[in-house]
Amino acid sequence: MRAVVVTAPGRTEIREVPDPAPAAGEIVVSVDSCGLCGTDMHILAGETPMAGYPLIPGHELTGTVVALGEGVRAPAVGARVAVDPNMPCGACHYCRIGRGNLCDAYSAVGVTRDGGFAELVAVPAACAYVIPESMSAAAAGLIEPLSCAVHGLNRLPRRPAEHHLVYGAGTMGLMMAALVKHAGAASVSIVDPNEERLAFAKEFAADSVATSADALARPEGFEVVTDATGVVAAIEDGIGRVRKGGTFLQFGVADPARTAAISPFRIYNSEIDIIGSMAVHHSFPAAIDLLSSGLDLDPLVSDVFPLEDFDSAVAAFRAGTSRKIHIAPAGR
Repeated sequence: MRAVVVTAPGRTEIREVPDPAPAAGEIVVSVDSCGLCGTDMHILAGETPMAGYPLIPGHELTGTVVALGEGVRAPAVGARVAVDPNMPCGACHYCRIGRGNLCDAYSAVGVTRDGGFAELVAVPAACAYVIPESMSAAAAGLIEPLSCAVHGLNRLPRRPAEHHLVYGAGTMGLMMAALVKHAGAASVSIVDPNEERLAFAKEFAADSVATSADALARPEGFEVVTDATGVVAAIEDGIGRVRKGGTFLQFGVADPARTAAISPFRIYNSEIDIIGSMAVHHSFPAAIDLLSSGLDLDPLVSDVFPLEDFDSAVAAFRAGTSRKIHIAPAGR
């Protein structure tokens, strides 16, 4: 089969590799679509310590089951599936208390083992979720990132008709904006320095947009502020925009070496909650149900590249001129 192989940090090849064989408890998936995201950029650059090389990256994958390993009864060959890439160990403290997304022995398809930027991939059957035949290819490829957004929403207190502010009009910021609007937010505002992105954000999900939160007409602040950038300046500004008694959600992935300045007195005096959201946590079924029942995220996918054009897809991602980019290894 053909696959993208990261041979070493900064070195990527598209080459023929052996077809994967499913181990006991595994299935083989013919990959229809695999999304490109920031985690993949870190892996390509050698900035993900747990990723060993050579590695086939790609963790936002969906496709069709083509083979079953020993002991697997479901999903059946021919089923369309979305794959949760996370593989908690089941034995550490966090797994035992039901918080597998915080697993001490973290492993994941496309991060610590070969992933979806290939024509075929072997994954644990327990990680595969059957999806409707009627679901569009674009929507199917968004299930994994939507599952992250669902977990982020689940981390927030649920109060009706609140005003939300989201930093970042990239894919994840737009997805979170659409999700909180779908869940009943009174309004959703988005801040991003890229005016082209803001134009789409206003059309797609936002009630108001701006390149700076100073331009938004809510001097009293917002009940919920979400950072979907990981940028320290945005985080510091965002915490300052939280209304008394409100919540700040750290959803974007920040540089582990960076720190942000906050006012502990304001956190205390205004009773502000600061919450983190890490990846996926039992949120795949909800994401599939949302996409199956009318949440239309298809416009988020701006480009679909064949496997052979992987380098062009990476260049487009780094240029920031696209929204969600999908790779279609199986040519569909």
